[in-house]
Amino acid sequence: MDPITERQLLINRRYFFGKSATGIGMAALATLLGEELFGEEVPAQLTQIAPKAKRVIYLFQNGAPSHVELFDHKPELAKRHGQAVPDSLLAGKRFSTMTGNASGKKLLAPLEPFHARGRSGATVSELMPYTAGIADELCFVKSMFTEQVNHAPAINFFLSGNQLPGRPSIGAWLSYGLGSLNQNLPTFVAMTSVNPATTCGQIFYDFYWGSGFLPSRHQGVKLHPGTDPVLYLTNPAGVSPALRRNMLDGIARLNQRKLEESGDPEVATRIAQYEMAYRMQTSVPELADISGEPKEVLDMYGPDVHKPGTYARNCLLARRLIERGTRFVQLMHAGWDQHKSLTTELYSQCKDTDQPSAALVKDLKMRGLLDDTLVIWGGEFGRTPFIQGDLNDRPNWGRDHHPYAFTVWMAGGGVKAGYTHGETDELGFNVAKDGVHVHDFQATLLHLLGIDHEKLTYKFQGRHYRLTDVHGHVVKAVLS
Repeated sequence: MDPITERQLLINRRYFFGKSATGIGMAALATLLGEELFGEEVPAQLTQIAPKAKRVIYLFQNGAPSHVELFDHKPELAKRHGQAVPDSLLAGKRFSTMTGNASGKKLLAPLEPFHARGRSGATVSELMPYTAGIADELCFVKSMFTEQVNHAPAINFFLSGNQLPGRPSIGAWLSYGLGSLNQNLPTFVAMTSVNPATTCGQIFYDFYWGSGFLPSRHQGVKLHPGTDPVLYLTNPAGVSPALRRNMLDGIARLNQRKLEESGDPEVATRIAQYEMAYRMQTSVPELADISGEPKEVLDMYGPDVHKPGTYARNCLLARRLIERGTRFVQLMHAGWDQHKSLTTELYSQCKDTDQPSAALVKDLKMRGLLDDTLVIWGGEFGRTPFIQGDLNDRPNWGRDHHPYAFTVWMAGGGVKAGYTHGETDELGFNVAKDGVHVHDFQATLLHLLGIDHEKLTYKFQGRHYRLTDVHGHVVKAVLS
């Protein structure tokens, strides 16, 4: 074989995955292949930070929950209900086109009362009674801020470090940097849910769990509700396991012959893919079958846990995934975009997510998994302290997008329990103390997993890229 052809055969594996791994099922199979076959060179110094967490469950709330409605108690906002927002707070600010010029907009009090919860005294609204019950397990970050004012760019900024599609998502970076914990399940899994009655038109784009310029085996594998969670994995009708095994053995012999003839490493890859697919035919259905879960556990997640595709079922599956070795689970729930539905759909969103989110944290703790599993709950930005709509038309009250201050919470995985970090001003409008930028949040997440965010890089088009771009500082105050 001539040297040029031989070199092409040896370096084209990324091209192979970029062109052939186009289906979700193929991505699932590719992500399971052994690191000895497909591992990229990752800096050794990545592992020099002692990890506090091994796994992450990211409960991403698409559409942006209202921080001033749920977690950031502002008595002054209630006192000044109906007054015009001070112009001094609006200088230099931009809002969505639905608000435009915010001058003269009226301040809107929270819909429900807040109370200090647990020993920590964290303030949580009556809209979130189950989350209030685990307040002492949570680390609230009430001083988040971002740069994007519209949904898709803001979500992508949180999940990939850039507002435009094309960069690897967090789970893809972790798959690339840390590899798999279970060769029978995907390293990175995404699940989505939405209340069917919601009027909020949030869309789940595939690039939210994409691998960007990383090899496609690092992209998230989306689990679908129903009997076929991973597409194209189930044997066709009339094909028995024995027949499938016989077919795979025959294909393996043909591929082995081709490998001996050409020396192409991608032929060895193909052999491993077929074998991994065969193993996933057992592991994935077992994962999705919750019939063996104790009744008290199912009851803890609420009645929707019995309905495939719901947020509650996905929370339970998230626990089952990380229990079996999946490293990153990205669970996305849409419908939080209450421009004119605070008094209706905010309540249904809280009902959808409050009990299952709290149950997930409690379930992990009961199983001894919370200490090394980081759970994150939050959206892409907050909601404005002023009203969108007519103050006299309560059924259509709403709040617009607000990137300047909002809240996320975390639990387990090396963060301080029963702790609140940062503050907003008296109206919940701006960060007043200990601001946390999105890149700071990303740097802290990687640090908890034992990764220096400045050293997890990938060279693409002549430049070394990273999740945090050229920014980000670890928020050490939240570390336990």
